[in-house]
Amino acid sequence: MANRQGQAAPDAVLTRIGQGVMLHHAGDRVEARHRFLVLWAEIGEHGDPLHRCTLAHYLADTQDDPGDELAWDLRALAAAEEVADARPAGYEGAPALRALYPSLHLNLAADYARLARPDAARTHLSRARGAARTLAADRYGDKVRAAIRSMELLLGEAGAAGEEGETGEWGPPRGRP
Repeated sequence: MANRQGQAAPDAVLTRIGQGVMLHHAGDRVEARHRFLVLWAEIGEHGDPLHRCTLAHYLADTQDDPGDELAWDLRALAAAEEVADARPAGYEGAPALRALYPSLHLNLAADYARLARPDAARTHLSRARGAARTLAADRYGDKVRAAIRSMELLLGEAGAAGEEGETGEWGPPRGRP
């Protein structure tokens, strides 16, 4: 019974990350960055990959320098890939990390675009597009797909997915009843 209760308990690290995200969304970018950095120091370079990926993913958004943002986004992707490369299939965080892949690559595409590296931006945009195929037709999936379409426009790739003969999944979102 105690084991089940431990599994059902909320993840304190993810809760703290969520609190930092709320601060950032409320406009307190500096405090959010500070809290994220404190948490990063606590979990360390070898902490749980889901924690490192999620934290680095959001920490990137609090950076003032595009190069620093890129470095944090690369850390997030490396943590996600660590699970794909080395973790057992039963790792509990694997589904959450897979769901982040489109967003991780999309953020990298945006970072590289800001740093005037269009080839790298297009590479990550393509990876985001591919990873987004696994996303559900829900609010998160719709948001990521819309952001991919925006990045396609920014990089001059409007319609690129449709030109590859796909089934129209990148068209405008369907109306909801």
